[in-house]
Amino acid sequence: MKVLGIIPARYGSTRFEGKVLADLCGKPVVQYTWERSRQSKLLDELIIATDDKRIYDRVRAFGANAVLTSSAHKTGTDRLKEVVQSIEADIVVNIQGDEPFLHPSMIDDVVFPLLRDKSLVMATLCHKIKDLEDLNDPNIVKVVFDKKGFALYFSRSPIPSTFNLQPSTFYFYKHIGIYAYTKDFLFTITSLPQSKLEKLERLEQLRPIENGYKIKVIETKFDTIGIDTPEDLEKAKEKLKT
Repeated sequence: MKVLGIIPARYGSTRFEGKVLADLCGKPVVQYTWERSRQSKLLDELIIATDDKRIYDRVRAFGANAVLTSSAHKTGTDRLKEVVQSIEADIVVNIQGDEPFLHPSMIDDVVFPLLRDKSLVMATLCHKIKDLEDLNDPNIVKVVFDKKGFALYFSRSPIPSTFNLQPSTFYFYKHIGIYAYTKDFLFTITSLPQSKLEKLERLEQLRPIENGYKIKVIETKFDTIGIDTPEDLEKAKEKLKT
């Protein structure tokens, strides 16, 4: 089975415009993501998909395979759909361009369940939250899942409730926005209209759940620092220096 990795990269981010090209200790943020993604053992091909010529030229300069896509797409998933229409692939991996600390094995972890179990159509990752500050940060998405590891809900708010919070009941997971889909399912979810919960939470992964589809959630031992704000960029610079 062919596994295609795509890094959607747009310039017009609401909270931090041009963040994928922001300088992080001598390299643009997206270059770190690309370099780490290339080390995955399961990816057969890796593409950066962007709607901006500035990003396209920059990533081509450091050697990435890049494609220019429409600027009309509302989500990164829609951008993926345009790219894969003309490419043969069985599994498509959506890798966020603003994750410079992505560990290559995280890609393999999200792909492997779809290779092993043909009934699965979509998978993503989570990491256990250990800090209350992260729990209350709306930029850090939380996820809850059932006993079989299928997502029940994603939210920017703390879930489950912190009403009876005790050290022994600290059961919270951060969602890490790497997704693997079968190619057919990618076309299915992008054909659906935006759902009510998706709009409320501003989380497109709620669309398949609200339409009755299952997302397998795999816990990873690795954490990431996504670059959502200029403050995140400064934290990333400090981390690279240590």
